[in-house]
Amino acid sequence: MANAHRSHEAAITEMLQKNPMLAVDYLNEVLATGDEVDLMLALRYISNAFGGVQEIARKAEANPNNMDRMLSERGNPSLDILRAILSTMGLRLVVQPVETDES
Repeated sequence: MANAHRSHEAAITEMLQKNPMLAVDYLNEVLATGDEVDLMLALRYISNAFGGVQEIARKAEANPNNMDRMLSERGNPSLDILRAILSTMGLRLVVQPVETDES
């Protein structure tokens, strides 16, 4: 009998693989409510769904060891690297106005 239990990270990875648009919602929520650590960990979760950190590094033409460090709790990627990471996932940074009750 297969083990029906799986980790939170495995469940997120599976959901993102089945519906990549969830990555957009997930990252937007983290950007709206989280901090830098939350963003790095979210990017790590998402990168697992898109082939893993090593594959993302290869596609982004970045050093895999540096990429692993950048997507850690202490990570601090440059804007160029962040763009490259998102690009390998078919995503990009966008600025939108904040919705207010007056809008």
